[in-house]
Amino acid sequence: MTEATAPRSICLLRLSALGDVTHVLPLLRTLRKAWPQAAIAWVIGKGEHRLLAGLPGVRFIEYDKQSGLGGIRDVRRQCGGRFDVLLQLQVSGRANLLSAFIPARRRIGYDRSRSKDGHGLFINERIADRPGLHVLDAIGSFADALGLQREAVAWDLPVPGEAHAWARAQWDDDGRRTLMVSPCSSHALRNWRAERHAALADHAAAQGWRIVLCGGRSALERETGDAILAAMRARDGVLDLIGKDTLKQLPALLARADLLVTPDSGPMHIANAMGTKVLGLHAASNPHRSGPYSDRRYCVDRYDDAARRYRGKPAAALKWGSKIEAEGVMDLVAVDDAVAAFERYRSDFC
Repeated sequence: MTEATAPRSICLLRLSALGDVTHVLPLLRTLRKAWPQAAIAWVIGKGEHRLLAGLPGVRFIEYDKQSGLGGIRDVRRQCGGRFDVLLQLQVSGRANLLSAFIPARRRIGYDRSRSKDGHGLFINERIADRPGLHVLDAIGSFADALGLQREAVAWDLPVPGEAHAWARAQWDDDGRRTLMVSPCSSHALRNWRAERHAALADHAAAQGWRIVLCGGRSALERETGDAILAAMRARDGVLDLIGKDTLKQLPALLARADLLVTPDSGPMHIANAMGTKVLGLHAASNPHRSGPYSDRRYCVDRYDDAARRYRGKPAAALKWGSKIEAEGVMDLVAVDDAVAAFERYRSDFC
């Protein structure tokens, strides 16, 4: 693509979730580097906007899914004129409908194998079908449709200095390693049992590690944190920060951990973007598709076991991206699995 034919305006449509919007950042960096003069807008969810507010080189158009038709009309007003390119990075029914109100000449979406909820009705170009990609690389492949090639993966989350200062104030730098536990995903069937988190935390505490609990303000997260504390032998030394941080402080907090243990969740991907190693707990989802992008050496992978038990076939026979969110699926992840992953980390870094 020549300078004369380069797009002057680009709109990204990715509303949610916290982890997935971090996957968009490397694509945004690629676009910004290739076309520094292009006007880039991003239609994004309310909570996700709070995480990314202050990101340079992009104009955010916030959409609140509770706002109904009025919110859709407001998105249309904020778009202004017609975009040269719309990158429709989400295939949910809500995102597809919203995209109909975003005027654009080129409307680029997913290939047929990844389309759903009428996605194909709202686009006029498709990216190539490339099975087996991590979610971040699948989103990054939208650059191919624009004739661009990503050179490196970079996140550079916009974390203000005061957020880092708050995180530093939570505990002293006394030389102890820190295991952070973020026990809840937005999908409850991906969550691990509280008593198993407690057993892993007790194992780490016995090795001299500091244990920090983190999470949001939902009732489930508070109840899970309380259950972990109740089941721990070493509970007196635990720093409980559940519900005490903001979305701007969360990346700074995760950056202070040596290792984060979590199911497939937003904090998993935010921690990865901040350079923190992740002990991911996977049975309901495939870590090769949705695990921590940079390093999956410390993940527990029971996805194939889940496929055989709940789908009657090996994981390789499932459609790429299939979720196995069944009752009891996370029980396939044993405490010994997580302890072994923890010890792999200790062997490499301690």
